[in-house]
Amino acid sequence: MPGGYRRIGDLPQALPVFPLDGAVLLPGGELPLQIFEPRYLNMVDDAMAGDRMIGMIQTRPGGERARPNLAGVGCAGRITAFAETADGRYLITLTGVCRFQAGDELPVRTPYRQVRARFEPYGEDLDEDETPPEGLDRTRFARALKRYLNRRELDIDWETAAEAPLEALVTSLAMGLPFDPAEKQALLEAPGLIERFSALTTLLEIDSLQDGDDAPPSVQ
Repeated sequence: MPGGYRRIGDLPQALPVFPLDGAVLLPGGELPLQIFEPRYLNMVDDAMAGDRMIGMIQTRPGGERARPNLAGVGCAGRITAFAETADGRYLITLTGVCRFQAGDELPVRTPYRQVRARFEPYGEDLDEDETPPEGLDRTRFARALKRYLNRRELDIDWETAAEAPLEALVTSLAMGLPFDPAEKQALLEAPGLIERFSALTTLLEIDSLQDGDDAPPSVQ
């Protein structure tokens, strides 16, 4: 786990957050970001001087345009790569550590927002058990993924995908495929790998309905 985080108590309670709709981070996933707004450059500077932790979070309806309401759940990531461009932008990679419930927003003087992060509901994110659960319909998943990619004229390295651990593959696809923000949030909030795998399979199948195919089976 990035940063050696093994227990919930190792994680910071006060967490700077980067609200960005359409971009979610999952535990173990890697999210490249280009930072150019002054307040978020400031946030990265402070994170690099401290524990390198930033919370990725989407927004929900309501609030002010410049300060929208935050989604209820985000994911804390550690800066694991950093570079600065000649024009002052930061190119960073966040590696997902643990999801959190966004508690009260903290009254801080920093230009970026900070929240009280509750990691307790997601303590299992810190487990490093790589044994995939049994009973997952990988054939159905592969078929749905192929149809989704073909319909959208996308491609992946199938040989690499076949060799990748299932959790890493599901994490990569959930983060990288162009689902809408609400769908991304649902994937983020799925309790575990089984539920995320099922939700991802269903989203892939629902996409094919736009071509008039038969309805996908329910995962409920």
